[in-house]
Amino acid sequence: MTAPTGITSGTVFGTIGALAAFPLRLAAREVERQQGQLRRGVTRRTNHVVFGRTLLAKAGDAEIERRADAERRAGRTLLSENGFLRLLGLMKAPEASALSRQSLIDQSRLAAVDLDLLSLFDAFEHDREPYSFRDLILARKYAGLIAGGASWGAIARSVHRSGPVASLTAKSLAVGSQHGRPDAIYLEEGQSDLDGQLLFDLDAPDDDTLEELFAEAEAAEEEGRHDDAVALYQRCLSIDPSDAIAAFNRANCLRGAGRVNEAAHDYARAIKLDPGFVEAWFNLAGLMSDEGRVASARRHLVKAIALDAKYADAVFNLARLEFDAGNLAEARLRWVRYLELDAESEWARIAAKGIQFVDLQLARTAG
Repeated sequence: MTAPTGITSGTVFGTIGALAAFPLRLAAREVERQQGQLRRGVTRRTNHVVFGRTLLAKAGDAEIERRADAERRAGRTLLSENGFLRLLGLMKAPEASALSRQSLIDQSRLAAVDLDLLSLFDAFEHDREPYSFRDLILARKYAGLIAGGASWGAIARSVHRSGPVASLTAKSLAVGSQHGRPDAIYLEEGQSDLDGQLLFDLDAPDDDTLEELFAEAEAAEEEGRHDDAVALYQRCLSIDPSDAIAAFNRANCLRGAGRVNEAAHDYARAIKLDPGFVEAWFNLAGLMSDEGRVASARRHLVKAIALDAKYADAVFNLARLEFDAGNLAEARLRWVRYLELDAESEWARIAAKGIQFVDLQLARTAG
C-alpha cells in the first residue's frame, strides 16, 4: 500500500503556519496546475489543511493541539509538509512501509495523540500509515523521551535539526536541561544539542519576508491593533497582489478600525481574487447591513448561500434581514432552513421563536 499522489480537481488546501521545506508560492503554482487551490489560513471551502513546520516556532504545544483538533472535528484532512508534497507528486514516499498506525502504537507504546502530532510535523519517515520499521524504531525512541519528560512538541522542534529523521534511528537521544530548557533533546554521545538551524532553506528572500509579514499581521489582528494589521496586510499584498486571504483579513481590520468604505473595497477585492470566497461575501453583507443598505446585503447573503448551502450563519442573517424588512413569509422560510442546519444552539431557539411569531402574525392577518 502506498500513499496516493495527485489531487482531484477542486481540492482546496489551506495552510496553518508557513512551510519550511518549500516556498508557498511554488506550492500554490503546482496545486493550481493540478486544478486545485492553495491559500493561507482556513476558510469554509478548505478541505485539506497543511500544517507548516515553522508553526512550531510560532505557537506552543497546546495551541497547535487545539488547532489540529478543531480541523479534524471540522472534517478536514490534515497533512504534514511532506505529506502535502507527496500528495502533489513532488516527493517520493519512502519504501518498505507495512505497519498500521495501531500496530505502531502497540509495539512502541507511544500515545496515539503523540504519534499523530509527531507525524503531522514529519518526525517519522512516513507522515501516515503504513509506517516502516525505521518509524517503529523512532516511535520507541520518542516514547522513551516522553517518558523522560519531553513533550511531543520538543521532539518535533528538534528532530529536523540533525539531517533526515531516518538518520536518528542509529543515534541515542536523551532529554535534559540544555540552554535553560528542561525538555531539550540532545544526542547522548555529546555531539550536539538538536536545537539548531532548520534543515531546509529553499525560500527566496521575498517568500521569507512575506511569511514573516503575514504572521506579524495576524498577530496584530489578534491583539486588536487594527491599524497596524491593515498596514502589514497591505505590505503582504504589495508582494503578492493575488492573495485573497490577505485582502479579506485587511478588510476585517479596516472594519474593526471603523474605516467602512475601505473595508468594503477590500472585501470586494478578495471576492474578485477568489469569487468562491464565501466568508468575504458574508462579511461584506454584514457591512452593508450595518450601513442600512438592505438590498445590497440581501444580494451578498444570497450569493454566500448559493456558494455554500450549509452556511448556517448566512441563512440566519438573511432570515433576520427579511424579518426586519417586513418580509415575514420569506423570513419564516429562511428560519425553517436554519433549523435544518442547527437545531440546538441559542440561535436555533431564536429562529424557532421567530417562526412562532411569524405564524401568529400571519394567523392574525388571515383572521
